[in-house]
Amino acid sequence: MVSRFCWPLITVLGLVGLAPGLLGAQEEGGEPALWQTARELRDQALEGTEAYALVRSLTVEVGPRSAGSAGDKAAVRWGQAKFQGMGFDAVRLEPVMVPHWERRREEGAIVAPYPQPMHLCALGGSVATPPEGVEAEVVRVDSLDALEALDPAGVAGKIVFIDVGKMERTPAGSGYGPAVQPRGRGAALAAPLGAVAVLIRSAGSDTNRTPHTGAMRYADGVKKIPAAALSNPDADLLAAQLDGATAEAPVRFRLLLDTVNHPEEESHNVIAEIHGRENPEEVVLIGCHLDSWDLGTGAIDDGAGCAIAMEVGRRIAALPQRPRRTVRVVLFANEEFGLSGARAYGEAHADQLALHRGAVEADLGAGRVYAFRSRVGDAQLPTVQAIAALLQPLGIDYQGNDAGGGADLRPLRQAERPVFDLRQDATYYFDWHHTANDTLDKIEPAAMDQNVAAHAVLVWVAAEVAEGF
Repeated sequence: MVSRFCWPLITVLGLVGLAPGLLGAQEEGGEPALWQTARELRDQALEGTEAYALVRSLTVEVGPRSAGSAGDKAAVRWGQAKFQGMGFDAVRLEPVMVPHWERRREEGAIVAPYPQPMHLCALGGSVATPPEGVEAEVVRVDSLDALEALDPAGVAGKIVFIDVGKMERTPAGSGYGPAVQPRGRGAALAAPLGAVAVLIRSAGSDTNRTPHTGAMRYADGVKKIPAAALSNPDADLLAAQLDGATAEAPVRFRLLLDTVNHPEEESHNVIAEIHGRENPEEVVLIGCHLDSWDLGTGAIDDGAGCAIAMEVGRRIAALPQRPRRTVRVVLFANEEFGLSGARAYGEAHADQLALHRGAVEADLGAGRVYAFRSRVGDAQLPTVQAIAALLQPLGIDYQGNDAGGGADLRPLRQAERPVFDLRQDATYYFDWHHTANDTLDKIEPAAMDQNVAAHAVLVWVAAEVAEGF
């Protein structure tokens, strides 16, 4: 029996080939204005949008906005003010409690056998070292499995270096999953073995001396030890010294982290709505996350996504007629440090999740969209294929009915609501992701316009088509 969300490959490929015909059939069914408006939204966006100006405003006027920080609060005010000037029918703030972790100072160096300064950064949530830092011999592993297999006698009192190798570069960003595992679990696995600190190779595809931060996790009942990420060149340098190390001349490292975990702070999901003219209780959601890490200005992660979502909403709000369903733009709080905004949204709207008729999140930078995925019931696949036909002129291919949705859409995905992916080219995204190099100069305005065009088509059709998802 065919799954509700998965058709055989031959069937999906067959529908892709029929997409233009399906689009015509949809029009003949009595909704030509729907498809004409979708084309106009697409083509007009390619002539130029305000998306680049929006992300420029966010990065210049607010900048870094890690959860709980002053920048976070400024970003909420920024989002609310921008929405209020965009023609939405309603703008509101929904409270979210978020963690507040602060980076103050970080230093690292190989002290023996060949002293070298290191470029590193504390992982988000890491505890501090003692004020004088920690200095210890380094033990290296190439995987978390290898770490768990170590004899505690060989780890006690040492710094563990988890070196899984440099992240593979791909347009889909598929190398990130394997590369990021040590960041999340490394300290929790090393501490019970007696390690005094953990170093990881940055989860990034670059060769720059700009380390990548990101959230790490401690385990309940396990001692908390400091954790830091080395830039890829510095990880290479440490590995090279370890290659030549001997029992008589081990590699020793000094790490100093000054970090503070403050009490939780109140932040907000920033929400704007275009009320549906016929079924206002039904919602089509387009989202992003408003927070960022503290090292860069959060341009690609996720200022670009917020600019795309806001501009799509602005353009639909400016149409002569409201769509059938409500379009809701959500700037989620604290995706980076635990999905606080997503959880709060799921809880606040628990009795309305079933009325969500589609959702998409922009959270993979500012590269051009090259792939479209859906996760809908079988009966809705003809509409999906009609959307795919409209996206093809943008260089976007339909890749199947197994979309994951964005991280902030997890409550909707768990509720089995329809979600979509408009997959952006992430070839260079993980060069800059979570680093001081996440800045505005990485964004191409024309690529932002193509993103707006694609997202506008999807959101408009989902909100307007008579037989919704």
